[in-house]
Amino acid sequence: MNTTATIEADPNLPIIRTTRDFQATPAQLMRAHLDPELYARWVGPNGTAVVFDVWDARTGGSWRMRSTREGDEYSFHGSFHDVTEDRIVQTFTWDAMPESVSLETLWFEDLGDGRTRLHAQSLVDSFEGRDGWLESGMEVGVNDGYAKLDALLEGGEV
Repeated sequence: MNTTATIEADPNLPIIRTTRDFQATPAQLMRAHLDPELYARWVGPNGTAVVFDVWDARTGGSWRMRSTREGDEYSFHGSFHDVTEDRIVQTFTWDAMPESVSLETLWFEDLGDGRTRLHAQSLVDSFEGRDGWLESGMEVGVNDGYAKLDALLEGGEV
């Protein structure tokens, strides 16, 4: 099982695609992404503390969070456009760059035997914006976060 996320830039569109396998069911991964208490425990790089000001994880809902790491605070917000039993479509905006909104689609592929492949696709407004995300060190936050999620799953907390 691959426990490092594959992060790829689409050569023809300003899209970032991420895939990652988990020893979990699709339902467990949905819960980990929609329950704010669980999500705050694993999202982001190691050493990150997350606080939600708003969390309404339903179709038409919205979210706003603050993330603190090494004394620096970052804030993000978005809207849940579609939440179903196996897919989440939402926007993601870093408040420091409000002009750069990402449309994110996340879905889960049941691989059997209690394994699931997470697929994520992030569409940004330009190739420059996409490349900026990729150069920001996002893979550290993605891989650190998913490793923390693995630990929660292994500990039976999800």
